[in-house]
Amino acid sequence: MMARFLLRVSLVLGLLAGLAATLAAAALVTAWLPAWLAAPVKWLALVLVFVMPVASLLTWAERRQSAMMQDRLGPNRANIGRVRAWGLLHFVADAVKMIGKEDFIPGRAHRGLFSLAPMLALAPVLIAFAIIPFGPDIYPDELFTVFDKWRPDREGGVAMQMFQVDFGLIFYFAILSISNFGATIAGWASYNKWALLGGLRASSQMMSYEVTMGLSLMGVFLVMGTLEPGAMVRWQGHNPVYWGAVVQLPALILFFTAAIAETKRGPFDLPEGESEIVGYFIEYSGIRWGMFFLAEFIEIVFISMVVATVFFGGWQFPFLDDDGFKLLGWAMYLDHWAVVVLRVLAFVLKVIALCWLQLTIRWTLPRFRPDQLMTLGWKRLLPLSLLNLMITALVTLWLGR
Repeated sequence: MMARFLLRVSLVLGLLAGLAATLAAAALVTAWLPAWLAAPVKWLALVLVFVMPVASLLTWAERRQSAMMQDRLGPNRANIGRVRAWGLLHFVADAVKMIGKEDFIPGRAHRGLFSLAPMLALAPVLIAFAIIPFGPDIYPDELFTVFDKWRPDREGGVAMQMFQVDFGLIFYFAILSISNFGATIAGWASYNKWALLGGLRASSQMMSYEVTMGLSLMGVFLVMGTLEPGAMVRWQGHNPVYWGAVVQLPALILFFTAAIAETKRGPFDLPEGESEIVGYFIEYSGIRWGMFFLAEFIEIVFISMVVATVFFGGWQFPFLDDDGFKLLGWAMYLDHWAVVVLRVLAFVLKVIALCWLQLTIRWTLPRFRPDQLMTLGWKRLLPLSLLNLMITALVTLWLGR
């Protein structure tokens, strides 16, 4: 039993290490591409190599994890011949089913807005991945040597981040706010009173919790002095004592809670409530319904990336400096390529752990009532985020930063 468990863990870690190496290699290729082409290639590599496969696997993991928590077998029937692969083929079967289903539009629905709503729900979160740093800078000329970070004549490396701007997290809020329109428009354009009510619930919930998300990150901004995600990762460094989760623990709790509500996941799944409440995309079918469904899981991945970046050191591996491991005077030097792969692997592991945590919360806590949801957002989280911001400002002023 133990040998089988270790074999599975080794297999998963090997696959993740291969994934990290693939991401690093895709970013490295852009060193020989013109600047206007490099950023789209990095974005495509991140979305196609990591985000979409993980989001698809989450649709299987959620059912599998819920089945384990409820003492059920879970999905295990989809197969190709004798190959079942622990039910992994179910998400492939789901994709084929959604593509093959009839794409129905109600007769009195607004056809233009009805078609636009799924794209507004999916596109913003895909665009927002542009600000996520998924690895350190790569220096192609020094891949197979120990990195000398004090070398004076070094030119800029290949950044594993598509869009670096000082207002990075503000860009994230601006882009993700557009997805609010997707849910609201889907409810209104369906010409269905239940869908409209679902859309209104979704818009009120998402706008309410965005306030707390923004204010909780303001505390982090005061401490780190930047809103650029890549700069935040570098500020935190490789020592976990300086990571955002330690220096701004209240902000982490507030932001993560509000972010789960923003993604409309349980226990905040009032806008759609699969079995009891009719949601805003009740009239959708086929691939359009699949876009709403996939957008929810992509948002899980994105929120995990933001939390990992701001609060858990992003791609920083504990005690792994640019040239190798260092701890209390002990050092083990590594080639530059090994440091890069380990750091990307650290980022992947943090994101997957946070995705798993969100799935666990989904199947652990009961759903809130609408009045409880608004009370938690406006009377609990918002005052606490303001209090955290004021205390952080006072401490920052006292320290003279």
